[in-house]
Amino acid sequence: MEQKRKGIMRMYLESNLLIRILIGLVLGVIIGLLVGPGIKVIKPFGDVFIRLLKMIVMPVVFFSLVVGAASISPARLGRVGLKIVGYYLLTSAFAVAIGLLFANVFKPGMGLELAGVEAAGKELKKPSVIDTILNIFPTNPFKALAEGKVLPTIFFAIIFGIALSYLKESTVERLKNSAETILTVCDGVAEIMYKIVRGVLQYAPIGVLALIAVVFGTQGAEAAGPLGIVTLAVYIALIVHMFVIYGGFLSVFRFDVFKFLGRAKEASITAFVTRSSSGTLPVTMRVADENMGISKSVYSFTLPLGATINMDGTAIYQGVCAMFVGYAIGLPLNFAQQMTVIITAVLASIGTAGVPGAGAIMLLMVLDSVGLPVDPGTPVAMAYAMILGIDAILDMGRTSVNVTGDLAGTTIVAKSENQIDLERWKK
Repeated sequence: MEQKRKGIMRMYLESNLLIRILIGLVLGVIIGLLVGPGIKVIKPFGDVFIRLLKMIVMPVVFFSLVVGAASISPARLGRVGLKIVGYYLLTSAFAVAIGLLFANVFKPGMGLELAGVEAAGKELKKPSVIDTILNIFPTNPFKALAEGKVLPTIFFAIIFGIALSYLKESTVERLKNSAETILTVCDGVAEIMYKIVRGVLQYAPIGVLALIAVVFGTQGAEAAGPLGIVTLAVYIALIVHMFVIYGGFLSVFRFDVFKFLGRAKEASITAFVTRSSSGTLPVTMRVADENMGISKSVYSFTLPLGATINMDGTAIYQGVCAMFVGYAIGLPLNFAQQMTVIITAVLASIGTAGVPGAGAIMLLMVLDSVGLPVDPGTPVAMAYAMILGIDAILDMGRTSVNVTGDLAGTTIVAKSENQIDLERWKK
């Protein structure tokens, strides 16, 4: 019996991880639809998976960013940083524009006529642009690291790595040796975390099954009426953005978009089911390394940064949902308001945490910017509450695009810096 159990465990561990995750995904959908809301009893199994991912996120982010920033010469560090930030901001602007385009085509929410309907709601705190910017700079970097605040941790890790990079080139032998020792320690800790990542991923199929089953058990097979149109508009916009924008950028650098998506699928699917860019980061890094042949000195810098500031899927979601709210209350957004949505959504995407449901919080900022504050008891609050009802379904698609975009940008920057193994792409 013991030998049989060992055989089953070995067969499980040695089988293809992606196939196991896909099996978990399909079984989760089927079980969720068959059981219904009662499937919530297995939610803890999904929560364990999310907690395991969160356990490794902050150490991976900090040490990989330090190593990434310190491994690049100061001159090239500036080039890589400017290229990836420029790419992230540009594609985010394209994303929200595409979201608005399809919202104008589908007109989600039209005919709901929520104006005058009372909507119960609790007091909602709207994040300001100033607060978002200020929160980048930590007053206590160790506290930020302990509390899992990704943005200030990224900022501190980058400047720490940059300082380490300059110190490595010091003419003072003592300072140079100290910097190299610290870099060696950070690199060793990063490698340890990557080893832990591989172990955590063995639990992924079980966690995926539980997460998907709960989503489909509570949300049902499809969203009806206007909410169904919102879902359709968001997903079509996500697909168009992936093939037109990412595909266009990749083709300029002579990469085939279908081959790229095939190599990125493990990270994309993991992001889809976990709904967390930050939680998927360890998987994304492994995909960049093993599947795409990208240099660690590039992806260890660009991917953690992208997990926080590159939120193309979230930007699309915000554009469509802002239009939905406008149509639902009988006040469609005019051209000037839609331009405001583009600007605000790009800024909001920078401060959006890479965790499940964060996009719904940043939507408050976008709505407020166009004069639609989500105040309790108003039609806007009711329309916003409707969006929250299907947010989990929308969150899966937008997170998958967020992560795919991180990998696309990293691939392009690595190619421009000659830091990618192109022989790997010929296989």
